[in-house]
Amino acid sequence: MRELASQPAEIQAPPPPAAPQQPTSLAQAVTFNSPASVAVAAASPPQAAASVPAHRLLVYHADVRLKTEAMPRAAARLDSLVRRSGGFVSSSAETRADGEWRQETTIRVPPTQFQHLLGGLSGLGAVEEKKLSTDDVTAEHADVAARLATKRAIERQYTTLLGRAQRIKDVLDIEAKLGEVREEIEATESRLKALYDEVAYSTITLVLYQPLALAVPDAPMVSFGSRLVESFYAGWQLLVMLLLGGISLWPMLLLGAVGGWWWLHRRARRRQLEASIAS
Repeated sequence: MRELASQPAEIQAPPPPAAPQQPTSLAQAVTFNSPASVAVAAASPPQAAASVPAHRLLVYHADVRLKTEAMPRAAARLDSLVRRSGGFVSSSAETRADGEWRQETTIRVPPTQFQHLLGGLSGLGAVEEKKLSTDDVTAEHADVAARLATKRAIERQYTTLLGRAQRIKDVLDIEAKLGEVREEIEATESRLKALYDEVAYSTITLVLYQPLALAVPDAPMVSFGSRLVESFYAGWQLLVMLLLGGISLWPMLLLGAVGGWWWLHRRARRRQLEASIAS
């Protein structure tokens, strides 16, 4: 047993176990030489043997797209198929847009009924797309279970240290570390439960849709009076356009008028000159 320094050492998380053995006591001796000293040396915490599954843990997924001619009837048959397979609908959404009556459904079903339910879905309509995938989570499950056992062993060590601490500062330090470990334990347990849920119930994402006929509006009936008014209006528009076009050409019109006046004036003077010569 090593004598501790006069200043309290920082509480650190014990390292993970070197071997899956179950000691009868803490491998590290914890000594309190004074009210102001607490120390924890490196040691291997006790760890419960992680449970290794005897068979592979597989997660099944399927994405299916079906086209049906009668959505209400197909939806009723879908509910019946899901109930008979022992599954349930975890989410469902229905929309009518872009010429489609569309229903997206997420189905959870026991793995033993996975293929059977897929076969039943094929009878709801024409299968346009089907994707199947399988994930082996055996190794991840073993890793998460081992980490959970390690963190629980660390939690027990911190709990033991907390019971032996005498100074308030030491108690606060250990409680802070204990809180961190317990948060990690909760997160690890949550992931482990998620793995159990994924293995226990396979997932089928189904897109079921029915094409909708788009209504084409009838051509409106136009009466003779409406056509007559439209013709008058078109004529008025043409007159206005010609007038505006003429106004926009005023420089050309002015040049033409000046040129015409000059030509007429020159012609008149030539005639006068010819008349005076003849006389």
